[in-house]
Amino acid sequence: MTTQTQTPAPGQAHDPAGSRDRLSPIPDVSALPTRVGIRQTISQTFTMAWRATVKMRRNPEVFFDVTVQPLLFTAMFAFVFGGAIAGSVSDYLPILIPGIIAQTTLTACMATGIQLREDMDKGVFDRFKVLPIARIAPLAGPMVADLVRYLIASSLTFATGFALGYRPAGGVLGVMAAIMVAVVAGWSLAWVFTWVGTIATSAQSVQGISMMVMFPLTFVSNAFVSPDSLPDWLAAFVRFNPVSHVVSAVRDLANTGTVTHEVGWALLGCALVVAVFAPLSVRSYKRHL
Repeated sequence: MTTQTQTPAPGQAHDPAGSRDRLSPIPDVSALPTRVGIRQTISQTFTMAWRATVKMRRNPEVFFDVTVQPLLFTAMFAFVFGGAIAGSVSDYLPILIPGIIAQTTLTACMATGIQLREDMDKGVFDRFKVLPIARIAPLAGPMVADLVRYLIASSLTFATGFALGYRPAGGVLGVMAAIMVAVVAGWSLAWVFTWVGTIATSAQSVQGISMMVMFPLTFVSNAFVSPDSLPDWLAAFVRFNPVSHVVSAVRDLANTGTVTHEVGWALLGCALVVAVFAPLSVRSYKRHL
């Protein structure tokens, strides 16, 4: 007696037991979600933030600009310019420390755009194209992780000033509020450099553009000197400079512990920056997908 073996037709799966042939089920893709909800977006953003945190832990040199730089700038500016500007180091510290905090936090956010451009050049973001994730998650995730860097920079600057004799009259609550304003300002400004990272051609160009933007904004502000000592045309720019509002807000909270109108202007400016550059960053990022 001859036994014939039946070959499965295309589209059919052979039963391992040999009892029968059956059709392979076709997955129903119509039931899959076409858009990512808010809850999933937040979860995916924190997942990307954890990825960026792990990356920073494996590359400790990314903390140099928020650890070494605040210490050097605080000591250098205090002893070099303290006597010339305020008469003594102790009198200059209430002016200098809030300015250093704002400058360090705002300049540290430049690394967000640089690292984003490096990831895009290395093809890391090509892997995100096939993932069902929110388009804003790969952009916002590293920015959430950078909040740790801003906290480190602000805390170390206050600690250095305290070691030099700075005693903020705002107390613990005033200092904490000042740090929060600086962190919020750094996070909002990071959206500008995120957008620059999506439109620039290389990480070097991102760094060059960012430094060209930030150095005039931070140094031509009220961070280190009073606008009253400047020429009229330069003093007008300093008073209009949004960085000056951030510095004044940090200075008022730390030195007096009062919530002045400068705090409101600083937070309003941060909200406007996010409202403008967050959509621009996402739109520019989508063009690379």
